[in-house]
Amino acid sequence: MASSILRSLAVIGTLLLGGCGLLPEEIDETAGWNAQRIYSEAKSAMVDGGYDRAIKLFEKLEARYPYGRYAQQAQIEVAYAYYKSNEPVLAIAAADRFIRLHPDHPHVDYAYYLKGLATFNEDLGLLGSLSNQDLSERDPKGARESFETFRELITRFPDSRYAEDSRQRMVYLVNALAAHEVHVARYYYRRGGYVAAVNRAKSAIASFPDAPAVEEALHLLARSYDALGMTDLRDDAERVMKINFPKSVYFDGGPVVSKPWWQIW
Repeated sequence: MASSILRSLAVIGTLLLGGCGLLPEEIDETAGWNAQRIYSEAKSAMVDGGYDRAIKLFEKLEARYPYGRYAQQAQIEVAYAYYKSNEPVLAIAAADRFIRLHPDHPHVDYAYYLKGLATFNEDLGLLGSLSNQDLSERDPKGARESFETFRELITRFPDSRYAEDSRQRMVYLVNALAAHEVHVARYYYRRGGYVAAVNRAKSAIASFPDAPAVEEALHLLARSYDALGMTDLRDDAERVMKINFPKSVYFDGGPVVSKPWWQIW
């Protein structure tokens, strides 16, 4: 009885394996399409928000027709599609590839801009879904990389249509980086690490002298020096603070924050 069951199972397994070869292969809808047709279909998919489909079509276009203007355009379009699909790492890689392959392309400035945006929004993003998390508490690596990309864009292409927006984002990023330094200084101060707090506050002041966070940096600097018994340095910090922020809320015990500084959009 057992041997009969085993033979039956073996026969069924053989039939199933053999039947796999009878299944129809996946039909390639683009078979016979020329480069223009694939490109047009990919663009239509993007207009409809079908970024995954657009990515597949753009990549198929470049693989099938690697030369010519459609393939070249597909390389930058796929970077945008990845960006819209919330795949910043892939978007950055695609933009970098386009810049490397086509450094003299008339629209290479857009590749830099797209790369800056993708870095700007990476890891929840500076303009993405922020919840109630202060951006100054985040790892500043992405902000620094985004800043450098935007700076390269406006340096190489000062008249680019993307230059002004890039400049505004750079100001925002500088403020975010300064606030991060102050956040770290505040962290050390609250835990009694006054020397470390002094160093981070001084770093914020020296690196980002025009950022809004400098006001709190000076306050933390003065309080840290006071805790260390360095009264002369404390008085110097307070004097500088009174000159630059004569109506600072820190003179009355601290600010009343209605919303984070970074909620400007």
